[in-house]
Amino acid sequence: MEILEALHDGLLLLDGAMGTMLQSRGLRLGERPELFSITHPQVVEGIHREYIEAGAQVVYANTFGANAHKLAGTGHTPAEVIEASVRAAKAACAGTNATKVALDVGPIGELLAPAGSLGFDEAYALFKEQIDAGVRCGADLIVIETMTDLYEVKAALLAAKENSELPVFVTMTFERGGRTFTGCSVSAMALTLEGLGADAIGINCSLGPKEIYPIAKELSVWTRLPLIVKANAGLPDPQTGKYDVTPEAFVGSALQFMEIGVSAIGGCCGTTPEYIARMRETLSGKRPAKREYPARAAICTPTKTVAIDGVAVIGERINPTGKKLFKQALIEHNMDYILSQAIAQIEADADILDVNVGLPEIDETVMLPEVVCRLQAVIDAPLQLDSSNAKALENALRLYNGKPVVNSVNGEAAVLERILPLVKKYGAAVVGLTLDENGIPPKAGERFAIAQRILDAALRYGIRREDVYIDCLTLTASVQQKEVMETLKAVQMVKERLGLKTVLGVSNISFGLPGRELINQSFLTLALAHGLDLPIINPNIPSMMGAVAAFRVLYNQDEGAKDFITKYAQEKGAAPVVSVQGMTIEHAILRGLAKESRELAKALLSDMGEMELVNDRLIPALDEVGSRFEQGKLFLPQLLQAAGAAQAAFEVVKERIAAAGKPSVSKGKILLATVKGDIHDIGKNIVKAILENYGYQIIDLGRDVPVARVVDEAVRQEVRLVGLSALMTTTLPSMEATIKALHERLPGCKVFVGGAVLTADYAGKIGADFYARDAKQSVDIAREILG
Repeated sequence: MEILEALHDGLLLLDGAMGTMLQSRGLRLGERPELFSITHPQVVEGIHREYIEAGAQVVYANTFGANAHKLAGTGHTPAEVIEASVRAAKAACAGTNATKVALDVGPIGELLAPAGSLGFDEAYALFKEQIDAGVRCGADLIVIETMTDLYEVKAALLAAKENSELPVFVTMTFERGGRTFTGCSVSAMALTLEGLGADAIGINCSLGPKEIYPIAKELSVWTRLPLIVKANAGLPDPQTGKYDVTPEAFVGSALQFMEIGVSAIGGCCGTTPEYIARMRETLSGKRPAKREYPARAAICTPTKTVAIDGVAVIGERINPTGKKLFKQALIEHNMDYILSQAIAQIEADADILDVNVGLPEIDETVMLPEVVCRLQAVIDAPLQLDSSNAKALENALRLYNGKPVVNSVNGEAAVLERILPLVKKYGAAVVGLTLDENGIPPKAGERFAIAQRILDAALRYGIRREDVYIDCLTLTASVQQKEVMETLKAVQMVKERLGLKTVLGVSNISFGLPGRELINQSFLTLALAHGLDLPIINPNIPSMMGAVAAFRVLYNQDEGAKDFITKYAQEKGAAPVVSVQGMTIEHAILRGLAKESRELAKALLSDMGEMELVNDRLIPALDEVGSRFEQGKLFLPQLLQAAGAAQAAFEVVKERIAAAGKPSVSKGKILLATVKGDIHDIGKNIVKAILENYGYQIIDLGRDVPVARVVDEAVRQEVRLVGLSALMTTTLPSMEATIKALHERLPGCKVFVGGAVLTADYAGKIGADFYARDAKQSVDIAREILG
């Protein structure tokens, strides 16, 4: 059986859970499941064999956590564990011609920068070590699963594609709201992973089939790749340990998944060979429904997708051309100025930002990726990487989180050969300029011919048609007045005959003329009417953004003129350029600008007391961040950046208090722990960071913490509030035992719980006083209990 053929021709049946099966065979709480492949290989082999006999066509080797980070301190290397695990799976497959073995690659267990401390290259190296070992051992395919961070997935997928020829499946785990723990959307996942070359993508873990269904349905319209679903069997009953989705109900859900075109189905936490056997019996001979995929142009960051289905504004201000201050900022490595330009454009409603840092005085191969990383730490808008330097582009594309635009290529064969392979490898969209070695043709027809040539070359490289945008080039009216209409004609021809999205740098039209703003606005309006989709303009000029807003109303892109009314019901002036001098500390915290927050805190303390600053400025700023987080207006990366900025301001306050010899102030103690048997502590660490910024003293016991240690420490420290975290369903009994012991020893102590596998109802069933669905809610709980 060829795996990819099976995916495209029918249904591929995957195996079920490994962790819960190992527990039923003697795996003790706190033991690493992956090490069972070394200590009890016959048990692991037996579980695989049960799944194969049940009908699984692919079994996942017991390698989910076999990375150097998670195996640290065990005395075993990833290569040792992977070799033993793949060997056990291969042994179980002996005698079958159809069953294949997947190298199972799970998350590292640390957030990548800027949200965490793990670098992208470090993550890549950890995944490469796993991939290399899996290839050596004879794995048939690679499965990257249970991922929440799109950046981490990119590191893993690049490691798989660059170091093996094996098919690669990728599944991420989503919460009920349709986003991952880090805020990644379904559309961003689909756009990014398809672009990077995944062979099939989908959803696994965290949720049961009922909750996954609407998310899978959304995914089905964002990708043409085969779809995978591995749902949990619900949640375990606190008393019996049995999961609440029966095999019969699970099979019914599998039929629903096939109706939306899912072609690879298995099970995650709580599923057993019985679930797989029931699916084989019921689904045998059935074929997934054919999917209708609407071709669409779109780019993204993890948290924001910009679909080019109307006019989308590209901000032009991050570019040294004709900008003395920006040139100086690049030469002096003044990142604060560069970031301020980005923030100002986003606040003026730019959809995409053009990023050009090309200057002879700097090394663009270093500066472009650095600027991209710094921008993505403070804004969530997609970027257009504007460079002709192939090395600089590759460095930036590798570190970009999401799907960007590359600006640009042209009709020269050498340029196309140099840049298009990078666009294809990193899954970007690309802008094609209608010029070649002979320059810019004067006539629209000649420019159209170059656009056709660029499109044909892109298609040969495997780039999607909808990912090719054409710039018909704006010429200066003061010098080439006759060619102005040729540009507009070319835009219309490209739009109507090729069906491609169009780009224009608008402001060049007025160079050398007085009244530039009037000329620019008039040309923009004409260009939009001729089919311009992506104007590159200065969004801080109200007349330019006004022309776009009016066009959207008149061309029925702004339904009911809702956006227009919201924007112009109360007239606004131009959005200010943000600088430290003109910025409030609230704004600095909201944007995650740590350096600015620290400087502003110092300035404010010259006129107000320490606790006045904390209570009247810092805490309200954090509350606003939390409110936007709860409303889905910003997501985990931005929340953490804001927390870091607030922390920088709090450090100034602490330094001032210490220098004055005053006693430090705490709002109360909170004990945090990841429960026994669970080694995942990302969620706990995020809660810790947020609570500390609100002034609470955090006692962090770490991960895999025994019940007795949690209780003893809570008693010793006289703690009134304890937070417990668990990511795996297998450790929920440990969480229940910890809650029970705390309530027995400390009747007045309240316990809140959180984790991807929990629900509010389940938290109540295991005795928790509160359920925190996210870090912001933990603050609300702390305020209720501690004030």
